[in-house]
Amino acid sequence: MTRVRVASFTISLDGYGAGPNQDINNPLGIGGTDLPQWLFPTRTFQRNVLGADGGTSGIDDDFAAQGFKNVGAWILGRNMFGPIRGSWPDMNWKGWWGNNPPYHVPAFILTHHARAPIQMEGGTTFHFVTGGIHEALDRAREAANGMDVRIGGGTNTIQQYLHAGLINELHVAISPVLLGGGERLFEGIDMRALGYECVQFVASEKATHVVLRRQGHDDA
Repeated sequence: MTRVRVASFTISLDGYGAGPNQDINNPLGIGGTDLPQWLFPTRTFQRNVLGADGGTSGIDDDFAAQGFKNVGAWILGRNMFGPIRGSWPDMNWKGWWGNNPPYHVPAFILTHHARAPIQMEGGTTFHFVTGGIHEALDRAREAANGMDVRIGGGTNTIQQYLHAGLINELHVAISPVLLGGGERLFEGIDMRALGYECVQFVASEKATHVVLRRQGHDDA
């Protein structure tokens, strides 16, 4: 059965999943690149994202690798695709990651502005969905063909799917940094009332990994 899950989403000690003032020079907001320092050195990130050899193993890499297993489609908020707001000024921007993005499966972008699909190298095709989170999930589930759908972020996108009770499992990495502002992941969300419980809690040198699972709602 297709599961809907979040993996390797990092928040600060004060709860922010992104810093303030996101733009082309600060894709995670000011200070946001301090968050995933646990992820960057891992063997999984080096191989899957940068196409490089080497990298670290251990707890952080285990969680990073788990996030890529059995994923048949992604859903991304528009900020995860690029810094452009409003209507598309042109069709030149094709994402943060260059010609070969790290998804390698269909990726569905939530937006209010229609755009034709973009086929990239390595198996990634970006599809732009204007009908909201339910349409995106329906299309992602169909594309995943029984594999999992991974919600890649950003913060607002995850919040929308949490409020709708559509996420089965959420892996959050808590980074030992303070941002002081930005977008709080759990702002206004009662995870307990939504049925989530902590099923795993593991610390590495660079992060504390928490897995939350929605209990008794396997049909989410």
